[in-house]
Amino acid sequence: MSRESPPKRKYELKKRAEEMAETRLRITEAAIELHGTIGPSRTTLSAVAEEAGVERRTLYRHFPTEADLFAACSTHYFTANPWPDLGNWRAIRDPHQRLERALYELYAYYERTEPMLSNVLRDAELVDVARDALAPLHAYLEEAAEILTIGRQVRGRRRQLFGGALRHALAFSTWRSLSSNGIGRSDAATLTAALVEGAATPQRRSDQFNSPARTATGGNAQARVSPSAG
Repeated sequence: MSRESPPKRKYELKKRAEEMAETRLRITEAAIELHGTIGPSRTTLSAVAEEAGVERRTLYRHFPTEADLFAACSTHYFTANPWPDLGNWRAIRDPHQRLERALYELYAYYERTEPMLSNVLRDAELVDVARDALAPLHAYLEEAAEILTIGRQVRGRRRQLFGGALRHALAFSTWRSLSSNGIGRSDAATLTAALVEGAATPQRRSDQFNSPARTATGGNAQARVSPSAG
């Protein structure tokens, strides 16, 4: 009997560990489901426990704090829904083609994850842990911006304009605004790519002097002079 005890004990420990892992996963997926449907700010720990089919004390055993639960949700969700591969973008030498490819693939990702990202981004201003959970996405977009800047001959003021336009094009809110106005993925990528390319292209001097702001200023100046001339 004594010889059979260690294997039996080992089996029981393994089974217990598997059960705990399954429970932890069930709680994590329950929280993700609620975050994607009603949003983090409306998701209570009691609701998560009920959705997972466990008692609150069981939930706290696995996740002592709400921050622990959000961290697990963020890791699990982004692992199950990976971002477009930055390495594929980096491999494209032409910066124009790289930009168009990146925006198209990123907008496809936003389409797939729209319910979750909409809720979490909305509630990030209300729930600190929701904002923290978005840190991996923000880091990814920052790295994407660096890759999409490679090969661009932009300096000074032009680099600032380019960077602002590029980050605007990469933002989830930009895609969502275009999508809500009936603009499909391909057209949205084309429009925002054109915005970024425009920011990267220096204006000709004739364009600068004929800009609407300068024309309006010039027109007003003429209007002020003409009465005295009469």
